[in-house]
Amino acid sequence: MKKNLTGMLIAGWIVAGMFGGCGVGAEETGSSLADNSSVELSVIEFSVETANVQSTEQSAEQPVDQPFDQPAEKPVEQRVILGDEQFEAYLPLLEGKRVALFSNHTGIVGDAEDGEHILDALIAQKVNVTAVFSPEHGFRGTEDAGAAVGNSVDEQTGVAIYSLYGGTSAESLDAETMAQFDFLLIDIQDVGLRYYTYYLSMYDLMDACASHGKAVVLLDRPNPNGFYVDGPILQEEYHSGVGKLPIPIVHGMTLGELARMINGEGWLQAGKDACDLTVISCRNYTHQTKTTLVCNPSPNLKDMRAVYLYASTCFFENTLVSVGRGTDFPFELYGSPYLEGVPGNEFSFTPRSMAGAVQPPFLEQKCYGRDLRQVDLEKILERGIDLTYLTEAYRDVHAAHPEQDFFGKPDGKGRYWIDLLSGSNALRKMITEGKSPAEIKAFWQEDIERFRTERAPYLLYAE
Repeated sequence: MKKNLTGMLIAGWIVAGMFGGCGVGAEETGSSLADNSSVELSVIEFSVETANVQSTEQSAEQPVDQPFDQPAEKPVEQRVILGDEQFEAYLPLLEGKRVALFSNHTGIVGDAEDGEHILDALIAQKVNVTAVFSPEHGFRGTEDAGAAVGNSVDEQTGVAIYSLYGGTSAESLDAETMAQFDFLLIDIQDVGLRYYTYYLSMYDLMDACASHGKAVVLLDRPNPNGFYVDGPILQEEYHSGVGKLPIPIVHGMTLGELARMINGEGWLQAGKDACDLTVISCRNYTHQTKTTLVCNPSPNLKDMRAVYLYASTCFFENTLVSVGRGTDFPFELYGSPYLEGVPGNEFSFTPRSMAGAVQPPFLEQKCYGRDLRQVDLEKILERGIDLTYLTEAYRDVHAAHPEQDFFGKPDGKGRYWIDLLSGSNALRKMITEGKSPAEIKAFWQEDIERFRTERAPYLLYAE
């Protein structure tokens, strides 16, 4: 029933094992020189008997007038089986090899409430894990967005952790580090947006592995935003730490599918099909499957509503409007001191310093705006990227404070942060020209259809 579906999607995160939080980021990516040798790309779908792992979902705190029911438990045969659960498919590939792992706190085997982390599971299976690579927010997923993360050692296992974020990517992928392993294993939860930076670290690793002759095995996971494609294509002159591939904001692909496209389209510096890539695909999954994650993938994506709204509300970053960092519901509300007294913006909140948002915008200042927790979740799913929030906030702030620059300051190349997020200056210009959300979204529809055709050969799951 509709009510139960909504309850399933908004269910709160489950904290798994020793990995407490799970959360958003932007990272500067390095590059590697590589040869153009072509190797075979393979995909493995492996049928295995799996344990009956049940998922207990806890509801995120919601307004009292918007209750959410718990979903009925699915039969085991219908449960999505993640790539990392299929040990029989990939452990033989790792036998006798030195293995590096790219993961973070989201790498819970089977995304189960009581699941083991993939690092612990590999060590229990006697896999020789010699290094771990971590993305933005660190291996434990607790660092602020954009915060530099240094190299370290995992206390529980003693394995060296190399950070790929905070200006250390090139150092972490130097010849000395790359010589420490034979295989790279990838197991990390993405949310399917171009400015969510985990895939950029994956890109750097694939490029480095191609140039150093290392095989890559990717354990695929569902994309919680994999049911649609939306947003403009990134233009080359707007490459940055929040995007470097010619894909829409919402690409609708799993990391396994995206890795196949990166390799097959020749986007690696090493060249077309230069990475020896094997994808262990999910089972019982299609692009219309709605999944609830076991934990927050980064500190400021705290529930599924935030994951779904992120494509629409991230545009407020580095503008005169707060997206709720420093509250319990970032990306689910927005506001600004500049909206005080403006009709339609009566909702208020005050950002505080907290883990994952130590210095949020408008710290300790009362912000006025709108609470998107009141928006029907199924409408959020239907609308995709919803530009109404951004265009109305721009209109209201500009009308009340025309002297203020809503979009902040440009960088040395004249690019505003929203330009980097959207992939060009077109979105910002259309907003300032007063274009409607429908007119703006029509601007990129042709590009989306072309991208759908280009990505089709790399899809692993039915649409």
